[in-house]
Formats: sequence, C-alpha cells, structure tokens
Amino acid sequence: MADPYYQYHVFFCTNLRENGMPCCGTKGAQELRDYAKQRVKALESSLSGKMRVNSAGCLDRCAKGPVLVIYPEGVWYTYTNREDIDEIIEEHLVRGRVLERLTICVSSGGRKDSSFYRSHAPGVGTMAKGQGNS
Repeated sequence: MADPYYQYHVFFCTNLRENGMPCCGTKGAQELRDYAKQRVKALESSLSGKMRVNSAGCLDRCAKGPVLVIYPEGVWYTYTNREDIDEIIEEHLVRGRVLERLTICVSSGGRKDSSFYRSHAPGVGTMAKGQGNS
C-alpha cells in the first residue's frame, strides 16, 4: 500500500445552522480552525510528514461540539479554546498520542472508551520526527 499523502488530516466542523440549532459554527469553530492551521504551519519543519487542516461541513456531532476529527486514525476531539487546540496539536500531531481528556465517544455503546482508539489507530505514536512509539 502506498504511503498516505498526509500523515495527519484534521477536519474541523465549521458548520453554521440557519435554524438556530446548536452547531460548531456558533461555538468559535472557524476561529479555532484558523488558529490550528497557523500553528501546524509554524511547526511543519519540525514534523516528519505533511499535515493538512481543513474546514468541513456538518460532521453530525452537534451536541458534542465544537468537534474535529483526525485521520487516518479517525480520532474525534472536542475543544473550547486555543489551549485545547495547542494540547491536541502537541499530543496527537507532534507526539502521536491520543489526548484522552478531549476525545469524544463515537462508538454505538455511548461510552468513551480510549481502548477503541488504541486498537483502531495503528499509526498513533509513530508520526513525529525524533519520537518513537509512545
């Protein structure tokens, strides 16, 4: 299998609902996505692979928002401020570790289970330059 073009691809839900229902767009998602993009760009030279930060339409996690998802692992996070974004970038994108404190449940069981991410995120722990499996 060919290497992925991006080692990490981060999607921020920035959807803004017209009907006044809860959504990521009313919780500062666009501003924090822009901040994350700028931070990742500043770190590019210290990272081993290409990363991309994109806006996405509704990711259907409105009640848990704002949310982002990082691929290829498919790890979902919620966040509220720049400090949360910095922590997600440092732990997940730089160190390759799932930041359990901010993960959200996406399994059908309704429970937050970090073992789901460990078993479904084989690349976590191997992406950062100069970092081994953590």
